[in-house]
Amino acid sequence: MQSNSKTGAWQIFLIFLRLGLTSFGGPVAHIGFFRHEFVERRRWLDERAYADLVALCQFLPGPASSQVGMALGLMRSGHPGALAAWLGFTLPSALFMIFFALGVVYWSEALESGWLQGLKIAALAVIVQALWGMARSLCPDGMRVSFMLFSACLMLIWPWLGMPVIILLIAALAGYLFKLSSAHPPAATDQAQTGRMGWSILGVFFALLILLPILAWVTSADLFLLFDSFYRAGSLVFGGGHVVLPLLQQEMVETGRVSHEVFLAGYGAVQAMPGPLFTFAGYLGAASTSSLGGVMGGMLALIAVFLPSYLLILAVLPAWQRLRTLDWIQSSLAGVNAAVVGLLLAAVYQPVWITSVQRPEHLALALFAWVALTFWRCPVWLLVPLCAFAGALFF
Repeated sequence: MQSNSKTGAWQIFLIFLRLGLTSFGGPVAHIGFFRHEFVERRRWLDERAYADLVALCQFLPGPASSQVGMALGLMRSGHPGALAAWLGFTLPSALFMIFFALGVVYWSEALESGWLQGLKIAALAVIVQALWGMARSLCPDGMRVSFMLFSACLMLIWPWLGMPVIILLIAALAGYLFKLSSAHPPAATDQAQTGRMGWSILGVFFALLILLPILAWVTSADLFLLFDSFYRAGSLVFGGGHVVLPLLQQEMVETGRVSHEVFLAGYGAVQAMPGPLFTFAGYLGAASTSSLGGVMGGMLALIAVFLPSYLLILAVLPAWQRLRTLDWIQSSLAGVNAAVVGLLLAAVYQPVWITSVQRPEHLALALFAWVALTFWRCPVWLLVPLCAFAGALFF
């Protein structure tokens, strides 16, 4: 059952703040955390609607998990809800990373600690549990299981940046051609935002993408230079936090704003943080040698890197909510949803499994964590610190 009642922005902020404090493991794990919280626990939307939302965010540039959170807030409480969801989910990691940038020399030794390994294993268990539930719901027949397998194999064999979009497009076409359907078609969602407003917001997105480089070149002001670098990073990168790193390295290391050592220290630290990996931008802004370094630079970089995603969600989601009720869209989405499960399955191996399970005792803790989640009904907020403690104790 899908809950259609509204939720206040402050309540949304508190819900996402708790997720921002406990959601370790990167974008794939975040999708699992969100599913547990909003599909299973709170029933804000059903499994199909959630998978449709994840599929939409896979198509858009920027951090997919943060976009899912913004969209959930927008659907629940309009523009204030979208902003509250982003603030709550992003704030804990952003503050950690900004203050880490101010004291990176003192904290660098913590990056190789056993508790970090425990957090990675907890994330693995969350992802596998999410896949277990999504596969049972979204791949109920042999055709959709085949879509899932095809998508996972393609992603594992050819893991280049554009492959997820190609896979989802192929799955959408195949779903339409095979006329896949669901026993529970989605109901239309009422949205106050008009189509004209959506086009206007989309215009703002492209205007900033074009004008910011011009302003940075004409003025050479640190404000525009920094904002332009991070806005372009958030606008032009598909695939989430890990994929944005090469572009950020080019913008910050190659230009001399941060050293290579400082860049790598921040990249290591953000792996241990809850919430979105894009908060690495806050670290880089705070560590920058420009006149806007420190806390101000960190906050400016955070706003710039997430602003494209915020604008795209505001512009696209209302039309998406209407389109997904059409029969041919439902058939296409049935294929896309199965492909999304396949993409998540591939992500379990790369990068999650190969960075988390390196010794037999790592696998033992992963199995224990998965059983605790799936069969013992251990809450995620308790499992994460338990795995971190076990990692610090045994690894």
